[in-house]
Amino acid sequence: MKFVSYESQGQASFGLVQDNKIIDLKARLNGAYPDLKSFIASDDWRKLAEDALGSGQGDADFDSVSLLPVIPNPDKILCVALNYGDHVAEANAHLPGGRETPKYPMMFARMADTLLGHRGNIVRPKVSSDLDYEAELLVVIGKEVPRYVEQKDALQYVFGYSAMNEGSIRDYQFHSRNLTPGKNFYRTGGVGPWLVTADEIADPQALDIELRLNGTVLQKASTADMIFPVAKLISYISEWLPLKPGDIIASGTMGGVGFTRKPPIFMKPGDTAEVEISGIGVLTNGVVDDV
Repeated sequence: MKFVSYESQGQASFGLVQDNKIIDLKARLNGAYPDLKSFIASDDWRKLAEDALGSGQGDADFDSVSLLPVIPNPDKILCVALNYGDHVAEANAHLPGGRETPKYPMMFARMADTLLGHRGNIVRPKVSSDLDYEAELLVVIGKEVPRYVEQKDALQYVFGYSAMNEGSIRDYQFHSRNLTPGKNFYRTGGVGPWLVTADEIADPQALDIELRLNGTVLQKASTADMIFPVAKLISYISEWLPLKPGDIIASGTMGGVGFTRKPPIFMKPGDTAEVEISGIGVLTNGVVDDV
């Protein structure tokens, strides 16, 4: 199943995508669940969704709505840096002091208003032109993860997967060793095109992922190349705090990012960026200047 959060006629809702139509679950369930985060936390979400899928035609055209980030209001957005060997190597070659393969996941946080949905425009801020791209597999938690969950048990808590282009303002990122400023500019992280349930992804470590900028492939890898697989990330995070339904993990990017190229390649107004992940689909975002 594919879920989306969206706006139509000024109203926020969520639903299922079927045959390029959206089944409006918020309306059909009489507002019992105000958003997708509350819906996936329900023990009955699968039955409710299956009943809706069997109920007939959709309520809106997928192409006509304004798509939001798959979870617009997550409690936590936890991101991983340096989770592919080739990205570690290029960072080591281009950053002062170099970078080594991490022994533990290198984590940082993003804020909810840094995200935008499929077909939305990534915003290049007035203070920088160093807007880089990063293709990533996005993980959405569906059940509360207990503390200290073992890696072998971790994937049962995943609700689904999506794609992300984690736009990064590189000069701000490298003002210090603190990644937070460069990773948290308003509307720089594209997420979508939808949230695919975990039962449709047999193995999150067997997905092809690539980023195209204006049709040119700039990043390409398999999620098998992750240093820390999804299950390890969940297990590691659970050592320091519980995860809840709707929480998001951005699992890191591969080599080929723009700031390491000669000359550097940064996203600019008028560009179209696409992140394609097998089993999920294609996330597409334009780029505009802040006004």
